[in-house]
Amino acid sequence: MNDIINYFSTIPSSHRSLILVGGITIFWLIENSFPLFKMQYKKWPHASINFFFTFTTIVVNFILVFILIKTAAWTIENNFGILQWLPKIPIWLYTIIGLLLLDLIGAYLAHLVEHKVKILWQFHLVHHTDTWIDTTTANRHHPGESVVRFVFTTLGVLIIGSPMWMVFLYQSLSVVASQFNHANISLPEKLDLFLSYFIVSPNMHKVHHHYVLPYTDSNYGNIFSVWDRIFGTFTYLPKDQLIYGVDTHMRSEENNELKNLLKIPFQKSRSFKNS
Repeated sequence: MNDIINYFSTIPSSHRSLILVGGITIFWLIENSFPLFKMQYKKWPHASINFFFTFTTIVVNFILVFILIKTAAWTIENNFGILQWLPKIPIWLYTIIGLLLLDLIGAYLAHLVEHKVKILWQFHLVHHTDTWIDTTTANRHHPGESVVRFVFTTLGVLIIGSPMWMVFLYQSLSVVASQFNHANISLPEKLDLFLSYFIVSPNMHKVHHHYVLPYTDSNYGNIFSVWDRIFGTFTYLPKDQLIYGVDTHMRSEENNELKNLLKIPFQKSRSFKNS
């Protein structure tokens, strides 16, 4: 455990980039060999749009990371936050509690709020317009949404009192988990179901990308599935019934053109057709 702490305390930016690129590469190869759906689309042109948004996400986080570092340092120096108030416990338990809470605030809560607050939904909508969900969809976030998610992560670090090594560990796990649960891969049904009791499995998250309510407003988790189960937002839908996208933006010129995707948050909002 100490080796993990030491590594993530000083993890180079190049290693963090390698985790991002390596994850996409591995899941890209797997989904080509064992696809959940044999989607008829041009994979590289589709990926190029999502890679653009991945790049903007990296830029936003690179610019703002100093805020995260200062926040984490402040909580440790001032003994502030849930983790700092806990009695002495084994480091492995301390780490699990911290990761669970960071996932709750930085991912689950952020995601839930983005679906409930109209102006934030307009930014998050860009992610949901993808009608060909694969591993590249994981970081298809409008730059505005990247800022929103950064704010929630920083809030989580402040409330939880997370040391910076834990934040970097959480972010690394979060990236890989998102690439995994978005990947167009076919796992054995029983294995996917078993995994979904602990982490967000591919089939579990794909339900969230079904094009109509109430499924769009469910399965908000990113790493751990426990929060959806605790707060009653877990939903199941057979994979053969899945249709990706959002019913308000099903035309290709709206969901597959970069120029329009960047404009979506500033366009007039549309109500779900079945809401």
